[in-house]
Amino acid sequence: MKYDFDTLCDRTNTNCSKWDFLTTIFGNPEVIPMWVADMDFPVAKPIAEALQKRAEHEFYGYTQPGKSQVQAVVERLKRKFDWNINPEWVVFTPGVIPALSAAVKAFTHPGDEVVLQQPVYYPFFSVVTNNGCQIVNNPLKFAGGRYEMDLEDLKNRFSPRPGMHPIASRIKALILCNPHNPVGRLWNRDELTALGDIVISRGALVLSDEIHCELLFRGYRHTPFATFSQDFEQNCIVCMSPSKTFSLAGLGASSIIIPNKRLREDFNRARAGIQPGPNLFALAALEAAYREGDEWLEQLLEYLQGNLEFLLKYFADRVPRIQVVHPQGTYLVWLDCRALGLDNQALQRFMRQNARIGLDDGFLFGEAGSGFQRMNIACPRSLLAEALARLEKAVSSL
Repeated sequence: MKYDFDTLCDRTNTNCSKWDFLTTIFGNPEVIPMWVADMDFPVAKPIAEALQKRAEHEFYGYTQPGKSQVQAVVERLKRKFDWNINPEWVVFTPGVIPALSAAVKAFTHPGDEVVLQQPVYYPFFSVVTNNGCQIVNNPLKFAGGRYEMDLEDLKNRFSPRPGMHPIASRIKALILCNPHNPVGRLWNRDELTALGDIVISRGALVLSDEIHCELLFRGYRHTPFATFSQDFEQNCIVCMSPSKTFSLAGLGASSIIIPNKRLREDFNRARAGIQPGPNLFALAALEAAYREGDEWLEQLLEYLQGNLEFLLKYFADRVPRIQVVHPQGTYLVWLDCRALGLDNQALQRFMRQNARIGLDDGFLFGEAGSGFQRMNIACPRSLLAEALARLEKAVSSL
């Protein structure tokens, strides 16, 4: 069927985080919200139908994932990424961030260190610190409008400290974000191989957040980290979810792939009694998305490609003082606003009060995000056009 991504639907009065709390979050009820990674498009018809069918069965008791949901994940990873996984590798959680938190708890002790590559999705920070660990920043390099990993710096982070055994390190894990949020890079094979060799050879694990792996712009293809070698497979966990791809974040369902039996058992012990599995509606939506959602997804990706091209041309022609970091994946666009000459607080006020658009402030993603803003373009093009027109007018007044 043909899906309509152009019509702007009213999401207010539904306790919608994006639209119902504008005054609370931005202090201005007139902003266009383009911050949280939540699409302004109705879900695929098969997903809505699966939820309706499940709701009609008027029993909502305790639920566990069944063989059908597990098999849906197994089949999708084979179909999309040519990744053959065993069903027992799949662990369901209510989200990727809860899964990463459980992983840090499982695989570290208080006082250990976890590497982040900033600027990076800011909930990663609390995932580390709330488990009593320290953040080690391996900042991305930014030059010529492009982000790259600083692999030499990563090697140095594992260098022994004074008084330590030559092979000892307090770093127990690195949280990888691929495609990267917020900069939009899809890391290539050479980068991921080099990163994995450094981290795993030092006895640390890779916790790979691949939640945006099906949201790629034209010409790009994702490869799961675990597929590069058996060594990588046995020293990582891979976090995936339909929540971003199919706009199901309010339901909470993620599939965490843990090939190593010992790591899987440690992970499950760490979350026992604290973190439940997905609820019954989330499981129904996950299965429907993975089995029947591709027609919607293919049309979505074409629409997002059009939104990106529209935005790139608009900034180049009409707001050249703001530079767009060209994304390869996600529907999030990282905007370099440093040429406006505003500090972080002034830039925040400018966006919210002058431009009347609600973006994610770059400094939230780490110090390297100062002077940047993150914009969600998963919305009808008319809304994107209105937001860009507001921004153009505000910038012209500076």
